[in-house]
Amino acid sequence: MFIPAPGDWGRRYRLYGIMIALGVICGLELARRRWARRGGNPEDMSSIALWAVPAGLIGARIYHVITDNQLYRDGHWMEAFQIWNGGLGIPGGIIGGVAVGVFVAHRKGMRVGPAIDCAAVGLPLAQAIGRWGNYFNQELFGGPTDLPWGLMVDPEHRPSRYAEFATFHPTFLYEMLWNVGLVLLLLWIDNKKVLRPGRLFALYIGGYFTGRLWVEAMRSDSANTIAGLRVNIWLSLISMAGVALFLVIGGLRHRSDDNDEPYLDGHRFDPTGDLAVEAPIDDAVPVDDVVVGGTRARAQRAGRQRVSGGSENPEDDDEP
Repeated sequence: MFIPAPGDWGRRYRLYGIMIALGVICGLELARRRWARRGGNPEDMSSIALWAVPAGLIGARIYHVITDNQLYRDGHWMEAFQIWNGGLGIPGGIIGGVAVGVFVAHRKGMRVGPAIDCAAVGLPLAQAIGRWGNYFNQELFGGPTDLPWGLMVDPEHRPSRYAEFATFHPTFLYEMLWNVGLVLLLLWIDNKKVLRPGRLFALYIGGYFTGRLWVEAMRSDSANTIAGLRVNIWLSLISMAGVALFLVIGGLRHRSDDNDEPYLDGHRFDPTGDLAVEAPIDDAVPVDDVVVGGTRARAQRAGRQRVSGGSENPEDDDEP
């Protein structure tokens, strides 16, 4: 029994884009829940996603066009904008999305290490779901196989050198399963609290490119090479080596490590009442009343007033 070919209806109904969108939604929801468990405002993750997701899609497309530029030569450059036909390079998406996400998180006063650790589990979940878009587009499969889970591919989508074969390795499925396993592994390691803040994201990078290494070696589509190896294989090897070195040098948590509180200014999100509020967690600034719809600065000023026994305005201190 083989995996049936989806036919052309997958392209007709833009299911590639739908699977990408579904993956983003699920990955974001997981990141929101993990950020909330750390004491952060889950809306922070949604705000970051508004910038990081488009940046990731743009980065993924640019990476694909650069590494597979032969597909768009000879008057086909306008096809580089037809993202619904497939062609997203995940390494470029990681670079673009994470760079913008880190910038936005820092501007919002979030601690970058805990923030990217929360995103580290949502990203492979999004990738696992998004990989089904390759199935509907009948692309990025491996070489011919007679295994029971082989993927049936319509003749018009088969590589010319494999035209006589009907079933191929479903490398999209292999990578999807690898990413699901990576999600479970990251959750398990994170619960152990053995890694310093930010290192879980590095582990995600290493884990993803380890899987990408062997999946890439199985793929049958054409790709640019360097010294006989596909570009993505070189990138996987470099990423794996870099992550291993990074984790060995300073991956394990120590007592002297910075804490993993969600915000740089020591405030923790407190979802009490009907509205979301932010309350300080520093015992040196005892604020009994939280600020609803206000800012952290207002909460800090209120705490200083209680500690000093005065008010922010000098003229208010003379009141009986």
